[in-house]
Amino acid sequence: MINIDETKLNNLELKVLKTLSKYSKDNQAPKITEAAALCACSVSQVSKSIKKAGFDGYKQYMRYLYYDDNPQKEIPEELVRIRQFVEEFDVSLADELAKLIISHKKIILFGFGPSFICAQYIEYKLRLCINSFVDVPPDEQSLLNMLDEDSLLIILSTTGRYRSFNEITAKSNGRGADVVIISEEFNPNLMENNSRYIFLSRHNQSNLLEPHEKTRTTFFIFFEEVIKRIILNKKNI
Repeated sequence: MINIDETKLNNLELKVLKTLSKYSKDNQAPKITEAAALCACSVSQVSKSIKKAGFDGYKQYMRYLYYDDNPQKEIPEELVRIRQFVEEFDVSLADELAKLIISHKKIILFGFGPSFICAQYIEYKLRLCINSFVDVPPDEQSLLNMLDEDSLLIILSTTGRYRSFNEITAKSNGRGADVVIISEEFNPNLMENNSRYIFLSRHNQSNLLEPHEKTRTTFFIFFEEVIKRIILNKKNI
């Protein structure tokens, strides 16, 4: 990514960029000394103008002009992980959860910490596209009070290591509710007392991060796809 900002440039600096941009349309890339001659200024002024506009230097600006090149810098680990998640995205899981949501009269979303905030966002989006009751209870007791045989409980957890859900799932099953746990990282402990378990990615976030410090990006991507399928189903598309 390059943030090109010409608003910070004075008239001479703007002239340098416009002259070189115009020259690039019909000519090969000039050396910086040739560029200085074209712009009737010094080499240092050419370099200064280009850097002030947002480029790393003359070579990067030439690549930008002649190859429309956004130079590849080291991509942050998290963005690589998200790209891998998108490339391996299993649409059948989104279809399955969409059908499960549609088939229930009551949708209860639950999570701790940042996952609770994710659940609130998903609640808002679901309320716009289904007629079922949708809620995000603030604590475990409120959650259990809501559940009955018409309920689908969706539990969100990035790792499943912050708190155990075993008691919640056991009591939910006792109330006749269907339960699905969705985590980003695979955790076999989340399968206890639970027959529906979706883990989203084979590529875990750094172990240096605590559960509450990890991103919830995959949750948002996955549920946007689920919600899109619910909307399309509603429109018979």
